[in-house]
Amino acid sequence: MKKRMTAMLMVALTIMLIAAGCGKASHEPVAVDESVDKCAICNMAVRDDAYAVQLTTKGGKTFKFDDIGCMNDWKSKNTDAAISAEYVRDYNDKAWVAYNDATYVYDADFKSPMAYGVYSFKDKKAAESFVGEQGKGKLMTAQELASHNWAQNKEQMNMGDSGHEDGMDMGTNEGAEMDMGANEGSGMDMSGNTSPTDNSGSH
Repeated sequence: MKKRMTAMLMVALTIMLIAAGCGKASHEPVAVDESVDKCAICNMAVRDDAYAVQLTTKGGKTFKFDDIGCMNDWKSKNTDAAISAEYVRDYNDKAWVAYNDATYVYDADFKSPMAYGVYSFKDKKAAESFVGEQGKGKLMTAQELASHNWAQNKEQMNMGDSGHEDGMDMGTNEGAEMDMGANEGSGMDMSGNTSPTDNSGSH
């Protein structure tokens, strides 16, 4: 009798776990299309490189960014957005990594598309090796990034010496950013140019 009750409890628990798993929205990272993808904050082209990041809302809309600092800016402007998934790229091999699982390295002198100087790595050892090779850099977790000051290197911005290879003066956009994504649920084009990717039909 006791064994039978234990077996029944195990079956019930398995069913509950399966049901819970089916109820969760699972959004996988979306490939970068350089011909159309624009950063949802700065409106620059999103390159298929180590700096590209993205987030997907529970409604299935994916927003792409050319720099992790831009994604942070979007989140700060859309505090009530229901975010289902966030992904960053491994600096070494460009593999997509869940935002909370990555290890980050920051230094003001590190070049990135919008001069935020934050690089992401899929494992801590790789991040530590990078810091050792560079002789500088602060190791950070996703939780620590929440209190990061997200300052841009103005010298890089004004000299066009960031990760963008087109040499444009990115500093001209400072202070001109629109409040993008505030009406997430309305279906508006929040990037000012291209519509966010809608993944709701594929899940």
